[in-house]
Parts: sequence; C-alpha cells; structure tokens
Amino acid sequence: MREQLQELLEQRVLQCVSMPRNLLHECPAIEIKKQSCLRRSAEIVKAKAKGSIERKLEGKETAKVLYDVHFQYLIKQKGHFYMEEEVEKRQAEFYKGVLVKDEKLKESEPDGDEGAAMPVFAEESSHNRAGYQYDRLKAVQYAERWWNDFNPAYKKFEVDCTNYISQCLHTGGAPMRGYPNRSNGWWMQNNNWSFSWTVANAMRWYLPASKFGLRAREVSSAEQLKLGDVICYDFQGDGRFDHTTIVTGHDANGMPLVNAHTYNSRMRYWAYEDSTAYTPNIKYRFFTIADDQ
Repeated sequence: MREQLQELLEQRVLQCVSMPRNLLHECPAIEIKKQSCLRRSAEIVKAKAKGSIERKLEGKETAKVLYDVHFQYLIKQKGHFYMEEEVEKRQAEFYKGVLVKDEKLKESEPDGDEGAAMPVFAEESSHNRAGYQYDRLKAVQYAERWWNDFNPAYKKFEVDCTNYISQCLHTGGAPMRGYPNRSNGWWMQNNNWSFSWTVANAMRWYLPASKFGLRAREVSSAEQLKLGDVICYDFQGDGRFDHTTIVTGHDANGMPLVNAHTYNSRMRYWAYEDSTAYTPNIKYRFFTIADDQ
C-alpha cells in the first residue's frame, strides 16, 4: 500500500510541476511562483519533485495521507542560475486506492509561547562581557547544512523557524546570554530557552533592542541586507510577527534569497509571495546583524 501511495503521489506532483500554462489554475502555488519569477525577469527552466509519506490513517475503504514534497527549481535570471528548494506539506485522501483529494497545508502557524506576544527584555550588566565579530560565512554554511534537517545538538520544535535562525546566528559567533530568565537575553540551555531564541515575535523585538551580544540594526529595504542577516515576517499585518528567515544568497538583481525552517526552504525569494501564508497586509522587518566589539 505504501509503495502504491508513493507512486501515485509522485506522479501527481510531477504532473503539476510540468503542467502547461493553460492548466496551471489547477496548481495555483506553481503559477504564483512563476508569476513572481516573471516580475523579476527570472524563469523556472527545470523543476523536479519527490514525495515522502510522513503518516497515514487507513479505514476500510479510505486512507488519509500526510506527506512532504521536496521541490527543486532551477531558476535562470539574466544569465545567472541558482537552485531554489522547498519542502511542501500536503494532505491526500484516497477512496478505494484512488486519489480523490490533494491539498497543500497552510504555511502560517504562530510559533513559540503565546505569552511572548509583547516581550519585555531586561538587560543584565555588561560587566566582563566579551565582544565578538559576526562570522557571516559560518552562519550561512550552517543554514545550508541544516535547512532540511534538524541538528540533534538542539531541541527540535514542531514550529522551528526561529529556533533554526538562532542556531545559525549562534554558529556565526553570537554569544548566548541571560540564562535562566526567559525574558532576558538570548539563549538555549539545559532544555530551556529564552523567548527571543524560539519565538518569531520575540526575536523581532529583541534584535534592535539588545545593547550588546546579539544585536542588529534595522534597515529600510531588503536590498540592503547582507549574507547572514535576518528578515522577520508579519503575514497578517496585525503587529505580531509569525516567521523568521536568514539571508543565504542574492539573485541577479541583488535581492535576498533566504533559508527557513518549519516549511523548510533554501534560496527562496525573500518576499514569500508564493506562500500560503502571504496576505496583502504582510509587513517585513529587515535586520542587519552588528558586530559587538
């Protein structure tokens, strides 16, 4: 049964990727991505996808399957090529072995503790603190290594986007501080963690407010960001930030490409226009990480 489902799912996905333009209304996510590429003078020249079943619930005649699809898109832009990858979470329903429903699950989920909606960060004394220089290359190398996997050295979260970004920043040299107060500093230690380490909304407020250790300067536009910098996303535009990404590359126009967790992706165009979480009310905050010397 598993092999049959796997084959059906992969055929369905591959058909969607290669579907002619006049039928793309049946695969809106692919059409949105193509339109996003077109607006920046880019095109998808090759695509492939592989399905992986995560869980299935079987009845007498029905089966519900939760599965991941690993997409790879070769994108050409002004003679420059790069590979975008993302893992899409989907749910399929079968009746007597026939696929009757297949849908992408919504990307947007609040991450972390609801109690961190309006965090307050107490600054501990800077006595005897050591400065550091942010190693952007190491941060990006870590982001690339773990974009579609989980480092067993850290706790894994179901909604993992900000935890993943914190790991990248820490690998780049940003020191933890503030333990054990969860509203203080930025840290993960002894199976505990600060709000700023794991909660998108808390990291959004922590980065520009921090006076030493991990800190950042907000800039006005995405093109000002360098490798290893951070983008925060408020999909609904309601003031609560839902998602965090790290810059791991730039396209031919100099615009950021980002890596992220939860819905794992790499070298994705920063604006997230192809996301199911995207709304016309979306707000972004752009942060460039500062050295602490």
